[in-house]
Amino acid sequence: MSEENKAANGAAGAKESQGPQFAIQRVYLKDLSFESPQGAMIFTKQGQPKVNQDMNTAVNKLDEGVFEVVLKITVEVKVEDSTAFLVEVQQAGIFVVTGLDSQQLRQVLNTTCPQMLFPYAREVVDNAAVKGGFPPVAMPPINFDVLFAQALKQAKEQQQNQEASA
Repeated sequence: MSEENKAANGAAGAKESQGPQFAIQRVYLKDLSFESPQGAMIFTKQGQPKVNQDMNTAVNKLDEGVFEVVLKITVEVKVEDSTAFLVEVQQAGIFVVTGLDSQQLRQVLNTTCPQMLFPYAREVVDNAAVKGGFPPVAMPPINFDVLFAQALKQAKEQQQNQEASA
C-alpha cells in the first residue's frame, strides 16, 4: 500500500514540475552607444535641456522555451535645439519560460522580462551621461503592463479599421 502511495505521489510531483516555469539565465549589455556631436561647444550653451526618450523591445527565440529579450532605449538630450548627447542602449536577457499558453507567453516576454531589464538599462544610461560630462539622467519608472495593454488595444483598433475599410 505504501508503495502505491509513493508511486502516486511521484506521478503528481512530475505533473507539478511540468507547470509554468520562469527563470533568468543571464542579463547582459548587448549594445551601447554614446554621442556628444557638439563636443565642448555644448557646454557653452545656456537653456533648459529637453529630454526625448524612445523605447521598444525585441524577442528572439533561442531554443524551445528559451528566449532573448532585448530592451532598446534611446535618450536624446537637446539644449537650444542642439543635441547635447545621445545614448542608445540595448540591454538584453536570456529567459527560460515554459508551461504558458501563447497569450500568456507573449505577455510575460513583453512585460515581465523588460521590467526586469529596465533597472540595468536605466543605470547604463545614467552612467554614460555622467561619464560623458553631463548631469545624471533620472529615467522615471515604466509600467510595461500598461504599455502592453495600450499596444494590444491599438493593434485591435487598427485591425477593426482595416476590416471596416475593406
